[in-house]
Amino acid sequence: MTESLGTDGGQVADEVTGLTAAAEEVVAARPELVWDLVADITRVGGWSPECIRAAWLGEPGRPQPGARFTGHNRFPNGFEYEVTCVVTEAERPRAFAWVVLDDSGDPACPSSSWRYRIDPLPGGGSRVRQRFTHGPGTSYLREVAAKAPNRAAEIVAARRDGLRANMTATLRAMKAAAESSPATGAGPG
Repeated sequence: MTESLGTDGGQVADEVTGLTAAAEEVVAARPELVWDLVADITRVGGWSPECIRAAWLGEPGRPQPGARFTGHNRFPNGFEYEVTCVVTEAERPRAFAWVVLDDSGDPACPSSSWRYRIDPLPGGGSRVRQRFTHGPGTSYLREVAAKAPNRAAEIVAARRDGLRANMTATLRAMKAAAESSPATGAGPG
């Protein structure tokens, strides 16, 4: 979590870095099916309130470390932006992760990191955990908080809460898709 933000805008950069948000959902589907859904970035636009579409960039065009994709996002106020992401982990059926590049394009210093962890449950179900971590690169959140240092803590908390709500909505929509699939593989619950 973030520390309490001071009134010095210069401190915002360090204090926004490490901001986390997380959500989890139990899904009545086997981990392999859940992984296939979360790793299919082209489907996220149908589930997420914020990321309205995503598409692979070039080859290989599938979830493996180093693969790149774009995410097109929209905030509730209508502001839209696009980001480039790089897959950092693609371990079927356990984990799928990526970083969001900032303007430097350096995957070692991303704007944020995202990760899904999928754990098997008795009976063939899965526990899915989604986690967001901010920084250490530049971001719109960092810029907005730095421009309004007296409101920085409020701005950061609102973004964290919004991320958590969007992640929960995304996981619930993915759960519905997984559980309506004829190949859930989960036993009676």
